[in-house]
Amino acid sequence: MDFVKKAVSSASGNKEDKPAENNTQQNDDYVDKAFAAGVKKSGYNLDRSAQEKITDGARSAYEKATGKHVSEKISN
Repeated sequence: MDFVKKAVSSASGNKEDKPAENNTQQNDDYVDKAFAAGVKKSGYNLDRSAQEKITDGARSAYEKATGKHVSEKISN
């Protein structure tokens, strides 16, 4: 019966098997991915925004202490 439903919907112009757009995922840099893996492995449950705040704080502390910017390849 699924074959008939798909044939009827394709004939009428409707598409049932349209992939869902997932624009909520953000491209993580290497520092964010490594921190997320460490949090997951250690068993803590931090949400994405808390992880981002922590890595941004560490990044800015590093830049303030050394006077050097973190490479764009490693961090955003």
